[in-house]
Amino acid sequence: MKTPAAKYEKSREGNSALLTEEFASTFSFPFDDFQNKACRAVESGKGVLVAAPTGAGKTVVGEFAAFLAIRHGRKCFYTTPIKALSNQKYQEFVTRFGSQRVGLLTGDTTINSEADILVMTTEVLRNMLYAGSNTLSSLGYVVMDEVHYLADKFRGAVWEEVLIHLMESVQVISLSATVSNAEEFGDWLQFIRGDTEVIVSENRPVPLYQHILIDNSLVDLFVENGHVNPEILRREREAMRRIRTPRERGKSWPEGGHRLSRAEVIEKLNREHMLPAITFIFSRLGCDSAVRQCLSSGVRLTTSDERKEIRETALRYTQSIEEEDLLTLGFDEWMNALERGIAAHHAGLLPSFKSAVEDLFQRGLIKAVFATETLALGINMPARTVVLEKLVKWNGEAHVPVTPGEYTQLTGRAGRRGIDIEGNAVVQWSPTVDSATAAGLASTRTYPLRSSFSPTYNMAINLISQFGRERARGSLESSFAQFQADRAVVGLTRQLHKNEVAITDFDKVSQCHLGDFREYAEMRREIKETETLLSHRQVKKGFDSRQRAHLETELVDLRKRMRNHPCHTCNDREAHARIAERASRLRKENIGLLSRVENRTHVIARTFDHVCDVLTELGYIAGEKTLPQGQILAKIYTESDLLLSEAIRADLFDHLSASELISVLSSIIFQGRSSQTHAPRIPTGSVQSALSEVIRLWAKLEVIENAHQVTTQREPDFGFCWISFRWANGHSLQSVLKDSDLSVGDFVRSAKQLVDLLQQVSVASEKLRPKCLEAMKKLDRGVVAYMTSDT
Repeated sequence: MKTPAAKYEKSREGNSALLTEEFASTFSFPFDDFQNKACRAVESGKGVLVAAPTGAGKTVVGEFAAFLAIRHGRKCFYTTPIKALSNQKYQEFVTRFGSQRVGLLTGDTTINSEADILVMTTEVLRNMLYAGSNTLSSLGYVVMDEVHYLADKFRGAVWEEVLIHLMESVQVISLSATVSNAEEFGDWLQFIRGDTEVIVSENRPVPLYQHILIDNSLVDLFVENGHVNPEILRREREAMRRIRTPRERGKSWPEGGHRLSRAEVIEKLNREHMLPAITFIFSRLGCDSAVRQCLSSGVRLTTSDERKEIRETALRYTQSIEEEDLLTLGFDEWMNALERGIAAHHAGLLPSFKSAVEDLFQRGLIKAVFATETLALGINMPARTVVLEKLVKWNGEAHVPVTPGEYTQLTGRAGRRGIDIEGNAVVQWSPTVDSATAAGLASTRTYPLRSSFSPTYNMAINLISQFGRERARGSLESSFAQFQADRAVVGLTRQLHKNEVAITDFDKVSQCHLGDFREYAEMRREIKETETLLSHRQVKKGFDSRQRAHLETELVDLRKRMRNHPCHTCNDREAHARIAERASRLRKENIGLLSRVENRTHVIARTFDHVCDVLTELGYIAGEKTLPQGQILAKIYTESDLLLSEAIRADLFDHLSASELISVLSSIIFQGRSSQTHAPRIPTGSVQSALSEVIRLWAKLEVIENAHQVTTQREPDFGFCWISFRWANGHSLQSVLKDSDLSVGDFVRSAKQLVDLLQQVSVASEKLRPKCLEAMKKLDRGVVAYMTSDT
């Protein structure tokens, strides 16, 4: 029974959250406690950090910020990490608030740019802040969806740049997956943004059940007490006995085993009424292969009415694509799979194909999707079941285990709110995917958010032009990276102090009435080290006899001094020695702790100083001011920003045609997915000469960076030079991709990145602007122009 005070408090909260109640009434389901609490906090003027599982409905809080912006005559920016998510959120907002009130800004797409509600990628907002855009006027709310993306080592710094430099008057609504250090992240937001309420929910609206698929059986991973199901352990032992030789253990599955094929898994899930399902395969080729396996096995998951609706939808998404390009894209096989209720989803697909798959899956027409992990990033494609074939993935550098946080993000797709009463996570057993690993991932609740923030040349030049070098340096001390480093320093300093107290106590206890025992203990330590050194060198071949004689003489002298020391005759000598040894170990530990403290103190500011030293040497800044060349660098946001700026300064692009410019610039943005066994083909003549100069510039910058302890400029990659050059000269899609392992999706994305880079160069260099605009037209045709691509 509630007390009168509790009833009063409840009544007071209700009166102060009238807009929250009005907004909630427009939904077909009642808000959860965390949604109500977060919306009330936003309505009261606070910033919020909402950390909740995938599918819990945290985006409702972001939508409420847009609702408030309209009601109060302010603007709301809704930021996302990828263009596909921005496109999806834009469509949702248009449905909720009307097309007149909603706009979209994703770098290569601009719709209604002065609307009250603007959906954009986070980089677009960062660029606005540095440019002092007029669009920022009347901005009242910024929603940062998937804010945990700030841990991404390639793009994460952008989130911190925005959070640090956004105007104080703006309320920030941060939406995050469940992380174990939400309170720490909230403390940082409180530090840089002011009053911020942290709201954490670990409850899934749809319960998730974990299963192991072993042989032909789906077995619950856990029993009631939270332990691994003994039935799985028994089946694992039986399965391992069937593996005939150790060599076969390395295979994905031995010949004598009973691992179901991908098609058989889908058929089983269909019989168990567990579709729709997403099977995560950490390989694009694996996803495409899985679809073909299902087709060849005759899998069909749709009715005739569904097939008709699927075909109409797919044709609508692809109606602007030319017939010749459809052939290159494998349209017939794609359509055949869709009509059977099967599809792949990965970054290698043409964006319009991906959008069709997402639409059809959301409507329940596609029943089985084979996807890479990019699908787990916020896109609204919930399923009844999620299947994991492996628990390792390629991270771009090596095969690494899936982390507990990634496992939670992937399996979080299972269970559709309002449709399913439960979600299912299925791990397919194999000799390399056992129940212990799956149980560890499923039960771990510790996946902290770690900052990946590090100053770049573009960041430095923009901050210096706005604030001057010293103020810019100070602003970076506010980063989450430094905040975390400072907290680590607190812990290290505490341990240092604890050790110092213990050392003082040990020194007191080991005091000898005959003399300085610490001095005596140091002699004993030196003797022990010299004896060890002599022993080591005795077994080492080629030992110098003169060196040995010197050490032996030194040892004799040390022993003589030790025997003559007053403490040598002490009756408590060995007891004192044991205590002195403990003090010595702590002193050694403190040397390491001090080094770690020094490495963490002002770590971001020190990196900023190194970056500024490079910029000073190259003539971009002088003291507190930026120089003319710095104004060019300030408008270039690519990873190899300094290399491009130096190339513009050296007039490397002046003599190139528009097609040649495209080819040379591609080397700065392109990153091949695998190491090539042969040198990529490049156009001869002017392109070849310009690329040689680009490499020379990069090598020069590498020397300068190494001297200043900085590493930022990626080595140019020529893998897209020939393809982009031919595309710019009007060749067909089939022709430019012939003999290339580049997928159509990768081609489109790289071409779009080139268009974006050309846009940056056109703004940075007035001299190159006409050529850049011509180049953009040459690139933006055919499949490149059909639809916006992902980042």
